[in-house]
Amino acid sequence: MGIYLNPGPDKFERAVSSEIYVDKTGLIAETNRVLGTEQCYVCISRPRRFGKSMAANMLTAYYEKGYDSSELFAPYKISQSADYKKYQNQFQVIALNMQNAMSRTKTVESMLAYIQKEVICDLQESYPEFVLQNYSVLSAALERLYSKTKEKFIFIIDEWDCIFRDKRITDEEQEKYLDFLRDLLKDNGYTALAYMTGILPVKKYGTHSALNMFEEYSMTVPLQFAEYAGFTEQEVHSLCASYGIDVGKMELWYDGYTLGNIPHVYNPRSVTAAVLSGSFESYWTKTETYEALKIYIEMNFDGLKDAVIRMLAGEPVTVNPAKFQNDMKTFRTKDDVLTLLVHLGYLAYKKEHSQVYIPNGEVRGEFLNAVEGEYWKEVVQLIQGSEELLRATWNMDTARMEEIIDKVHMNQTSILKYNDENSLACVISLAYYSAVNYYTKIRELPAGRGFADIVYIPKKNIDKPVLVIELKYNHSAAGAIQQIKDKKYVSALQGYSGDILLVGINYDKKSKRHQCVAEKFQFNDSKEDK
Repeated sequence: MGIYLNPGPDKFERAVSSEIYVDKTGLIAETNRVLGTEQCYVCISRPRRFGKSMAANMLTAYYEKGYDSSELFAPYKISQSADYKKYQNQFQVIALNMQNAMSRTKTVESMLAYIQKEVICDLQESYPEFVLQNYSVLSAALERLYSKTKEKFIFIIDEWDCIFRDKRITDEEQEKYLDFLRDLLKDNGYTALAYMTGILPVKKYGTHSALNMFEEYSMTVPLQFAEYAGFTEQEVHSLCASYGIDVGKMELWYDGYTLGNIPHVYNPRSVTAAVLSGSFESYWTKTETYEALKIYIEMNFDGLKDAVIRMLAGEPVTVNPAKFQNDMKTFRTKDDVLTLLVHLGYLAYKKEHSQVYIPNGEVRGEFLNAVEGEYWKEVVQLIQGSEELLRATWNMDTARMEEIIDKVHMNQTSILKYNDENSLACVISLAYYSAVNYYTKIRELPAGRGFADIVYIPKKNIDKPVLVIELKYNHSAAGAIQQIKDKKYVSALQGYSGDILLVGINYDKKSKRHQCVAEKFQFNDSKEDK
């Protein structure tokens, strides 16, 4: 057992000994499947505090020689896999944390020299029959070992991209680092598996494609590793049941990421902290200042500010992540910025629609902290009045509703075009910003003989009426209410036992004023339920 060669199971033992450990050992079956194949190069990119290091420590504990991990893994899912025993403790594992190595050196060149010297030292202690200390190039030492022993190695490299995120390095230093990794890992007989973790995907650092052998699994393309990116809905519900935690509040605060075929992914750091403390707060976002987010969303790209406003209003925004350069400094369009925010965890991504959105209450709070100052003045004014608009709607005080929405319109004309029902819908959504605290919002809800424009459905244990909102542009608010009835939009709520409010909002282009109509609806008083 060395420092970097077969470093021992201590770190993973600490994870499973914690009060909360969620079994993610199924990931091992996925890496077993690609061992020794052309697909043995795996790069997992996830936001910070999404369990990357825990997974790296788990793989190290499972594969490394010199230790019997049977007892450690026996209680978990991987022990039921057909290949569980076949690969367990069968490999020499070289485990590197690039963040630690970087912190101990000053330059990329000195960092690479440090890593190679330390690993070769470990190799020499494990293979005293060979003279390895004369080697300064790690790949050369491993080639010599492999030629004599046919020993296979597994490489676990955590925080591989830290030098691109945390240091301003030159293109030359970048290429030296990538060339080191390529020379160490690619096209050699001794590599059984190379598993790297980071925040950013790997392939597009400038024009250099040194690591194109890696299969990438990211927040935009998670594939079979989706369920290991965070906590799933089932895992969180199980924790809530065990600790008596309100599931509804947990969903509001930390749910919202969608990864592949996993529709509900939670931030593991935040869920764990909330369960242990019994308090719902912004735990994940406390690990980095909102100023970092502010820098990105205030970049001067056409359409970026409009996109942020729409997402604050609860609207998804279409994005093309394909041209993102996979670094934190090369930005050409708003899509580059939005794609980076997906990889950093500030936005979630729905691949089937190529859309991004703000995932949950925790991250939404971070956006609210970031949208301050003169640049966001109109947005802040809209949000500040949203609670009052909700109260006016619940009270069916249409005069006050019209007054607030007119004010919203006056304040927002410089930030959003306001010339059709779609732009009206965005403004109304932003005006009702505070509804996220009470409701699940559905745009274009299929119902009856059409689609209701906006429907707000109360969250669990929230005693508020459903809001069915129909919007009109240059028509009438009364006509909007009548459309809700004629097209039977409320039929989608059949069986709902709480109050339902029908809300019609019209904008008159000539007068530049809004008209609002609100009325209560009950199924048993209408033909709607027949």
